[in-house]
Amino acid sequence: MKALVLTEYNQFDLQELPRPTIRPNEVLVRVKAVGICGSDVHGMDGSSGRRIPPIVMGHEASGIIAEVGSDVKNWSAGDRVTFDSTVYSLDDWYSRRGQYNLSDGREVVGVSTPDFKRQGAFAEFVSVPQHILYAVPDNVSFTQAALVEPVAVALHALSLTPIQVNDSAVVVGAGMIGLFVIQALKLAGCGTIIAIDLDDDRLALAQKLGATFQINASSGNLASQVQALTQGRGADVAFEVVGAGPTVKTAIDCVRKGATVTLVGNLAPTVEMPLQAVVTRQLRLQGSCAINGEYEAALVLISSGRINVEAILSAEVPLEEGADWFKRLYAKEKGLIKVVLKP
Repeated sequence: MKALVLTEYNQFDLQELPRPTIRPNEVLVRVKAVGICGSDVHGMDGSSGRRIPPIVMGHEASGIIAEVGSDVKNWSAGDRVTFDSTVYSLDDWYSRRGQYNLSDGREVVGVSTPDFKRQGAFAEFVSVPQHILYAVPDNVSFTQAALVEPVAVALHALSLTPIQVNDSAVVVGAGMIGLFVIQALKLAGCGTIIAIDLDDDRLALAQKLGATFQINASSGNLASQVQALTQGRGADVAFEVVGAGPTVKTAIDCVRKGATVTLVGNLAPTVEMPLQAVVTRQLRLQGSCAINGEYEAALVLISSGRINVEAILSAEVPLEEGADWFKRLYAKEKGLIKVVLKP
């Protein structure tokens, strides 16, 4: 099969690799669409430490089942599917408590660390266990289905965050996940949704997708601007969707006392935190890790049109052009948010 291989940091090669073999509980998926995730872009240069070469990346994918293992039930060749990015054990202590995203020994499709390596979907075929599969509705395209994973990431962040109808929310970072968070906040009934980013084009898209107000982060006095939009208090909740020190501080600065700040981005391994501002204002800081059962809801929301995934799509291109598009995303080419490859 053809596969786009990260052979060394910042170097991709289109190679012929053996088709994956499947275990009794796995299926072989013929990949029809796979998205380039921001974590793949940052993994490409080694900065995340989670894409150790050589590795076939890619965890946001959809396709058709080509082959099923001997123990697979209720799935057949020809089924249209997508799959969770997390591979976990069903009998893990965390999985049994309904927290499979935290399971010990969890692996992520298309990720390579010192602890595990699992080949991903920047290829014609990928093998995955049956218990992470989800059926794709007939009215959802393969490209739309390849974007279910980031939608589910956004929904999981909301599921952890105490939100009441008419609450105010700040979203720091209007990239792909941030734009899905904004749409989900609108569905959850937030009355004021404030998007903060450095890119005016992304802020304009945030407005189109449900943000009530948009603030360019370069304008300064962000906390004061948010307070002016929230009865002088600050937002009830904030979502940090970048993963860097300055944006974490912005999220903390822009909420009211007693608020919740949900950290979704994880670009930087460590960040400085204004400890006294967190303690004396009794803020709740929490991380949101991956997905924990939100795939079905994401599929329904996309199928019904209540979540718009096409709005963030920048390009659909052949797998053979993947290396060039990685370079363009890495260079932060203006207007690029999401690229989907077609093996």
